[in-house]
Amino acid sequence: MPGHGGNIYEASRQLKIPERKIIDFSASINPLGTSKKVRAELRRYLKYLTNYPDPDCIRLRWSLNKELNVPIENILCGNGSTEIIYLIVSALKPKKVLLLAPTFSEYERAIKLNSGINSIIKYYDLKSDDNFAINVDEFIASMDGCDMAFLCNPNNPTGKLLIKEDVIKISKAALLINCTLVIDEAFIDFAHEQSVTANVVNNPNLIVIRSLTKFYALSGLRIGYGVMSKDVIEEIYKIREPWTVNTLAQRAAVVALNDWVYRKKTFDLLGAEKSFLEAHLFANGIKYFPSDSNFILAKSDHTETLIQRFLLKGIIVRDCSNFRGLNNSFFRIAVRTHRENAMLVKSIYHTMKSL
Repeated sequence: MPGHGGNIYEASRQLKIPERKIIDFSASINPLGTSKKVRAELRRYLKYLTNYPDPDCIRLRWSLNKELNVPIENILCGNGSTEIIYLIVSALKPKKVLLLAPTFSEYERAIKLNSGINSIIKYYDLKSDDNFAINVDEFIASMDGCDMAFLCNPNNPTGKLLIKEDVIKISKAALLINCTLVIDEAFIDFAHEQSVTANVVNNPNLIVIRSLTKFYALSGLRIGYGVMSKDVIEEIYKIREPWTVNTLAQRAAVVALNDWVYRKKTFDLLGAEKSFLEAHLFANGIKYFPSDSNFILAKSDHTETLIQRFLLKGIIVRDCSNFRGLNNSFFRIAVRTHRENAMLVKSIYHTMKSL
């Protein structure tokens, strides 16, 4: 099912089974699920549903100020990080934009939707032979003539991470040529100490987008934020709608940010389970690309058959055929619980054995 991952509803309709029985490897969400602390807080906050949410997300922004050590004036909260992407493009109206290929599709969609047909999109093509690695100097050279560039780090769907020092080097180059560099760190929480949010304060051309739905398993609530200059935030406030971040999302995020036990459990689980999946992909003759995130991009001559067999067992993975630069031999799997990962591995084994 091309499009975005996480569409358990379509799979449920297609298979005629309840949504709760779908095992979703297509959405790269923390396999621990929403933490107990967050769920308890949401139950307590139901009494506030009759009130409008705080349009300025003050409590959440102060929590992020403490977490990131950046001024509250540089933080903008949104209805998921995707809303922030659209707001940035709509407010700044770039004329020429550099994108990775493959990468998250909503950058291109936001540009085409908000900037008009005159916007030019330039692509920096990543190669599977190089494990989709980014050459920093080549990327910097590609920014020439662009007034905006998007860099997803770790990149989706490849999972490849640029270390902080390389991203800072790119951001300094962007400042010199007056190019707005948007770093999408939706999956950075799965990588240790690699965020560049603190660098925004000294670089007005740097914008960092973060998600709170991936690591903290809050996708149904939709919550994300951006760290950027006050000037850009002022431009965004001129065009954005009020009350886009609901009360429960704001409160859930505040509690999640302070749940350090949940963070440790996440890293303990993902480290073991990603290795488990990689070992079994390799053992079954399926090529995978080294990932620095909570998902794995894989490639097989039998991907279409694998996806069909998975679906019959109520398992959905991310068909990557609609990513620019990929084809129908690529698929992406999220790292889930051991029981679920074992079910996927078993299905892979039996499918490959039958071919």
